[in-house]
Amino acid sequence: MSVDLSKDFLEQLEIDLAQRQFTAYEELLHEGHPADLAEIMERLDFDLALVLYEQLDDEVGAEVLMELDEEMRSKILVDYSGQEIATELIDNLDSDDAADLINELDETQRREVLENIEDQKQAMDIARLLIYPEGTAGSLMGTEMIKVKDHWKVLECVREMRKQAEEIETVHAIYVVNEANKLLGTLSLKKLLTTSTRTPISEVYSQKVEFVEVSTEAEEVANVMQKYDLVVMPVVDPIGHLVGRITIDDVIDFIRDEAKEDYNLASGLTEEVEAHDSILSITRARLPWLLIGLFGGLLAASVIGRYDTDIGAIPQLAFFIPLIAAMGGNVGVQSSAIIVQGLASQALAENTTINRLVKELGVALVNGAILSVLIVGASLFLGYGMPLALTVSVSLFAVIVVAALIGTFVPLVLDKYKIDPALATGPFITTLNDILGLFLYFQIGRLILGI
Repeated sequence: MSVDLSKDFLEQLEIDLAQRQFTAYEELLHEGHPADLAEIMERLDFDLALVLYEQLDDEVGAEVLMELDEEMRSKILVDYSGQEIATELIDNLDSDDAADLINELDETQRREVLENIEDQKQAMDIARLLIYPEGTAGSLMGTEMIKVKDHWKVLECVREMRKQAEEIETVHAIYVVNEANKLLGTLSLKKLLTTSTRTPISEVYSQKVEFVEVSTEAEEVANVMQKYDLVVMPVVDPIGHLVGRITIDDVIDFIRDEAKEDYNLASGLTEEVEAHDSILSITRARLPWLLIGLFGGLLAASVIGRYDTDIGAIPQLAFFIPLIAAMGGNVGVQSSAIIVQGLASQALAENTTINRLVKELGVALVNGAILSVLIVGASLFLGYGMPLALTVSVSLFAVIVVAALIGTFVPLVLDKYKIDPALATGPFITTLNDILGLFLYFQIGRLILGI
């Protein structure tokens, strides 16, 4: 059912929750999508959201909990014991979601939850998922899947699939393995339905299957699934044993989190922050890059101060300082943004650093030439004279070329040394180009104007 989250609806809901009136919301509580219920809870005062959450049955409540942001989820879990988490939540979640939830707990709670999971196989599966490093295929995968043996006949295959499907909410694919659990291929449901029941599976399954190892980086998993339009991807261990599967929803969550992190880095935020975080938390996240920007601004001021006699001789030089600084920062950010996007999608995997630098140099030369000609005309129109117009024009051309090369080179170097290249699209590039741009401007001014 669709939910209209209008202001009137939320206001009435708050009134009814405060009075413990739930009759009008029976359909919503039992048939509402977990994502919609989570969104409603996040818009309510926490105490009222908790009242709503307590009306959900365990299965729906577990799914809603995983849709909430981490901070709200942790507030709800404060009053849960390890046994309650195990029986009310973990038992109603897929293994990958269960592992994510347990990972958010402290070590003592984690151990208590695992000890209270009644199904020992489920506990072992989750425990194994917890050992995989964050950002790898192993950390994204779940263990719920349909597996059939290559020596089975179709009739036996259908019978065994029915048993396995009872414990799986959604069947994404049918995987064929041998006796050693080594992944051999996939089985089409169409082939299964249109083939004689006496036919061996080995004769009808497809050996063409895309898979990743548990240690594969999550970004590469996302790129492979995007490239081949896959909704599910099998995961194998280093010797080819089938150990899990990754579904597209897990990949989308990862991509969203990575995009948010990169955006924060590009904006000069060193920590993940939300709008509802405390003033202290937001300040702590923003302050480091602001301090770097402050230090860079002081360096830029020192560059200007070094040329104070030049400005005193020709005051008009100061008029173009904002232009030079702004253009250098803009060009650098444009170049670095393109490189960072290419690195994230692996579109640059086959290009060398030299090739990329040459291409950006070509773009910078064309843009620089066009803008330099325009600035000469604009300067003359404003009455600044040819010498100053030529100084600004040549400086602008040089700054654009240098800024483009820096914007290209820095993220490539950061990526080579396993540092997130998104750092290069933020204040770092802007500040660096401000300083170099001003230095070039005044040096060129001395050469052309003979100061």
